[in-house]
Amino acid sequence: MNTTTDSRGGLLAVVSQTGPTVVFFDAVTHEKVDELEVPAEPHELLFDPDRRLLYCTSTYVHGYYHAHQGRARTLTVIDADARKVVDTVGLGPDHGPHGLALDRERSRLYVSVESTGEETGGVVILDADTRRRIGRIPVHADGPHWFAISPDGRRGWSTNKEAGFVSVLDLEREEFAGRVPVPGSEGLDVSPDGAYVYVAAPKGDFRPEPAAPPGVRVIEAATGEVVRVLPTEGLVFPVHTTAGGLVLAGELRMEQGEGGALGSQGDGVLTVFAPGSHEVVGQVPVGKFPLTITSSPDGRTGYVSGVMSSTVTVVDLERMAVTATLEVDRKGEAGAHGLAYVPAAD
Repeated sequence: MNTTTDSRGGLLAVVSQTGPTVVFFDAVTHEKVDELEVPAEPHELLFDPDRRLLYCTSTYVHGYYHAHQGRARTLTVIDADARKVVDTVGLGPDHGPHGLALDRERSRLYVSVESTGEETGGVVILDADTRRRIGRIPVHADGPHWFAISPDGRRGWSTNKEAGFVSVLDLEREEFAGRVPVPGSEGLDVSPDGAYVYVAAPKGDFRPEPAAPPGVRVIEAATGEVVRVLPTEGLVFPVHTTAGGLVLAGELRMEQGEGGALGSQGDGVLTVFAPGSHEVVGQVPVGKFPLTITSSPDGRTGYVSGVMSSTVTVVDLERMAVTATLEVDRKGEAGAHGLAYVPAAD
């Protein structure tokens, strides 16, 4: 199905991991607009505003990190306006693609990939115009997941799950540039001015009590040092910074019981920190197991996917209030995952 969207708002694209689909919602009315089937186990999404494309990583044949039936090697390219697949890019010999980042100035697309028998985990570099592979940078860890770059495209940071550090990459020299010690890590993002990198740590092990006090590590980009920890009650997976500099952290809330492969999950919490002072400015309830966060281009609306509830919670970040909950169809345990806001075409 195809309907016209409100020109003021554009679309919200949402991955359903076991759909396996990318679902499109009108960003103003929150009505479902379209649904597109993609290769198995899609994880993350990235919108390319210059080419009006969506990039979608497919990570495993079936299952989760450390509990899967084989790693995939596919990047799916979607025309965001026609809402159809226009290309699939094979990333072999690399596999297990996760995070995505785009350097618009140099037309480079970065894809984080898991380690192989021959190489450590790394970041594959693609030419965004041709989608041809032009390089690979090692991160010296097995399973890089989230990846983010500085606003000027010169530095990159990768979280590495079990590894006790965040990898720092020199994107101009295309080489590993160092480590920032953290107690395992999940999501990360960079402040709009490039001054800080925000990292969720420790890694998720789905226990009622995390291995280390949970929170968001604040790395000063210029020095590569952790200068502050923003404490949270629950374990944090996704971290996102808005255009206005708000720091959004998705906290898990574990319940008693065995649960499934992803633990026994209760409703999560979105905690919002102010730019500069990093003080908590609000908290709102979200779906079970928040896994990805994005925001509208003006920074006024946040979107939080809950992979276990298979929902997207829409949050007014000025009033700190939930304005809608979007239901995402799924075929298995894992549901809503990657998110991307697609502004209306000019």
